[in-house]
Amino acid sequence: MTFSASQNWIINTKNNNNNNIIPQQQPTKTPSPTPLHLTSNSKSSRTNQFPSFSINSSKTPTPKTHNPNNPPLVVVGSANADIYVEIDRLPKEGETISAKTGQTLAGGKGANQAVCGGKLSYPTYFLGQVGEDAHGNLITEALKDGGVHLDHLNTVSNAPTGHAIVMLQGDGQNSIIIVGGANMSCWPETLSDEDLEIVKNAGIVLLQREIPDSVNIQVAKAARSAGVPVILDTGGMEGPIPGELLTHVDILSPNETELARLTGMPTESFEQISQAVAKCHEMGAKKVLVKLGMKGSALFVEGEEPIRQPVISAKKVLDTTGAGDTFTAAFSVALVEGKSKKECLRFAAAAASLCVQVKGAIPSMPDREAVLKLLQSL
Repeated sequence: MTFSASQNWIINTKNNNNNNIIPQQQPTKTPSPTPLHLTSNSKSSRTNQFPSFSINSSKTPTPKTHNPNNPPLVVVGSANADIYVEIDRLPKEGETISAKTGQTLAGGKGANQAVCGGKLSYPTYFLGQVGEDAHGNLITEALKDGGVHLDHLNTVSNAPTGHAIVMLQGDGQNSIIIVGGANMSCWPETLSDEDLEIVKNAGIVLLQREIPDSVNIQVAKAARSAGVPVILDTGGMEGPIPGELLTHVDILSPNETELARLTGMPTESFEQISQAVAKCHEMGAKKVLVKLGMKGSALFVEGEEPIRQPVISAKKVLDTTGAGDTFTAAFSVALVEGKSKKECLRFAAAAASLCVQVKGAIPSMPDREAVLKLLQSL
């Protein structure tokens, strides 16, 4: 998915091989009292630092219901009204075609990932912005219905709620055009102490590139200062990732197209993907989680052999919108719950498999019971 400022519309199939990195700044050390009891190789004194994946999952059982004592998943990102149009094919240049159907549903990468966390019965907070309009109300209700805490959702009066045109073809594939709206404008120059505090007390933080880099940098720095792991989903803006952001991220998570754009390298074969990931390691991303669509996924940790997870086949693919967000959020939930690398990948693959069988992004997010039932059936 490609993102732009609120006045620009960009189709998500454009490639950009720019790979410039903005010089980094050093993080500020701020302690946080919330323990997570995971092992870590971080130098921070906080105990819930990013796990080095030497995790004994038997010591951290998976909760079946919300436990308010669990350090929450905090998603900072975008919220969009997704305007779906079903078409047989994409229009050619200068051509007008008719859609079979059209409907508006809540979406946006940030909101999608937050609802996924909530539906997976993990305490989840969403930090983002919507406008004072019907689309904003639609998203707010969808987040509430997904069990997401909205204490840090801000309503702004000077920008509309972000929205997207999702062109859905018969095979389930989609092309998306986005208007940033409140996602890209009206953010405070400095986030409030209350917003940064929830970040510092998180178990894990999820970011995407559908909000300004300046916001993501503030959040990533606050998380790093408190020893909180950060996953950056690279979906969104096509420009280079600022070095100041990249060096405060624990896991970089692109799909194949985004990986090619970030590195300027081909990603058609697994060998090419591995070479592109090696370039990400050189850029400072020591852990890279690559979403490979129908080819599954792979987790690359610098200095280790990659772990591959094949796709878990869906009975029928109706809509791939939100599948990547489901995968990333489910992986994050499994990680903060103490699952192993392989278990995290498998849990995420099962959630994504269920997601593509339902139309819409947020409506397709599976609950924990469905994911566990699918895993037990394999």
